[in-house]
Amino acid sequence: MFNLLYQFFKTGPDIEQIKENGAVKKKFNSMRWRVFASITIGYAFYYIIRQSYSVIKKPLLSSGIVTPEQVGIIGSIFFITYGLGKFTNSFLADRMNNKRFFSFGLFISSLTMVGMGLVNSFVPLAVLWGLNGWFQSYGAGPSIVALNQWFSNKERGTLYGVWFTSHNLGSSFAYFAIAAVVSAYNWSMGFIAAGSISLIGTAFIYFGMSDRPETQGLPNGAVYYGEKTQAQAEAEKQKSVGAMQWNTVVKNPAVWILGFSSLCVYIARYAVESWGVVYLTSQKGYDMMGAAGVMAYMQVAGIFGALLCGVISDKFFNHKRNAPALIYGILYSLSIAGFVWAPQSFTMDLFCMTFYGFTMGALVCYMGGLMAVDIVPKRVTGAAMGMIGLLSYAGAAIQEFVTGKLMTISVVNGVKVYDFGLATEFWVGAAVVSTLLALFVWNTKPRED
Repeated sequence: MFNLLYQFFKTGPDIEQIKENGAVKKKFNSMRWRVFASITIGYAFYYIIRQSYSVIKKPLLSSGIVTPEQVGIIGSIFFITYGLGKFTNSFLADRMNNKRFFSFGLFISSLTMVGMGLVNSFVPLAVLWGLNGWFQSYGAGPSIVALNQWFSNKERGTLYGVWFTSHNLGSSFAYFAIAAVVSAYNWSMGFIAAGSISLIGTAFIYFGMSDRPETQGLPNGAVYYGEKTQAQAEAEKQKSVGAMQWNTVVKNPAVWILGFSSLCVYIARYAVESWGVVYLTSQKGYDMMGAAGVMAYMQVAGIFGALLCGVISDKFFNHKRNAPALIYGILYSLSIAGFVWAPQSFTMDLFCMTFYGFTMGALVCYMGGLMAVDIVPKRVTGAAMGMIGLLSYAGAAIQEFVTGKLMTISVVNGVKVYDFGLATEFWVGAAVVSTLLALFVWNTKPRED
């Protein structure tokens, strides 16, 4: 069974290259932009599913089906399975036909989301959301491997940033559309709507994406862009992918430091994104649509942060990410502190969330993969994403569990009152630590293939 699955998903064989240079250029250029559109829009559908749970969390709590601690456990299970899956599946993505791998993950993830709308107790919700986490992990690794297969090193920072906007596009759609569905119907319909909508993305990915250039009669991307000779590309193919993953990724101290910095970024990120609606409605008096609107606005700001971070580092910092990462890290910490500790004010909340969204979009782009991808060979970028992903989502899982534990709930005049006091200190502290850790890789040099 395992062998049949591997044969279905593994990358196809190289075919005879097209000889005519004009035909090669035309086909390569056309296919690479189709691939880029597929990974960017396709990954946005992954995030529609992922962020919908955050929108549905408060109605789920209000229904009495689950307690705050159980909601935290459900979220932690997702991040554990997602982190382990991202580690495993991103390593596999270096060997896979990512057209099939990427679309299959979204397909199963969509079905599990629909299933969550059909159950109404803690255990099946936890099981399905955990299963969802595993198949959500089919997204990032294949996207980055495809980006590196079809584009040059000089384009990587800018295009990685553009691809990263898919996180914010999918999340902002979830905050608006799924919140509207939940408000009009119920939490169950929110899950069903998110899963049904995302099935569209499966077809979009499958018919738009492609396997490696060599399987289409095209040259290796590094050869096409003049980064390697054909002889060098052929010699690299003879090397063991597993050995390269072990020696240049797993044994690389800088990758581990970046991973722990990303872990702390993700604690703060998912604290705001996963509990933001609950925090605004319970602590600051917003209604569901008002809170969702603030969070959606934050995601829009995140689009610009992700979109510009690669351009800024490529154009103004000579492709280096250390200095802009430090600047973004300081602003990230301050914006979260302002959001949770500043006096209650719609203007202040919007201001803080704008800065949070902009800096989060950049930091998750840098720490969540780009800086690690910069310092490993192109052939094992999937493994680098897997390592960073494992640690990042360990942070997200820790956040869900710890926040659920630190939150207290009481009933005053028949109304549930949530207290986030200690949790907010945990969130801000994680953001500060992430910034400090990144300083340890300040002088790490990008590694050429």
